[in-house]
Amino acid sequence: MSVKISEAEFEIMDVIWANAPISTNEVIEKIDGKNGWSPKTIQTLLSRLVKKGALGVTKRSREFVYSPLVDKKDYVFEESESFLHKFYNGTLNSMVMNFIEQDKLTDSDIEELKKMLDKRKNGR
Repeated sequence: MSVKISEAEFEIMDVIWANAPISTNEVIEKIDGKNGWSPKTIQTLLSRLVKKGALGVTKRSREFVYSPLVDKKDYVFEESESFLHKFYNGTLNSMVMNFIEQDKLTDSDIEELKKMLDKRKNGR
């Protein structure tokens, strides 16, 4: 896959993943007011995503309609893997330890992690 998208492009993709197929005007309506982006900015981001191969576009009557060419789950997984390698030498344990040492996990977070790990362990 290896499509790299910016944070702004990810916001556009999020709307498209949730609503595809979706027209330019519908994307603009869903994003309007959230970021202070003009319709032209949104159109530019859509064009970039098409050029990068993250979006497919077809013309329907007088409007362009977009569909994702990249699956959200696959993209998030790939970005998570990249993040782990970049900051934690590819090990999830290092990342979790960092959060524990920085006191970033609440008691609720810890309980939720325990439940997920127990469920995963018992599922095997």
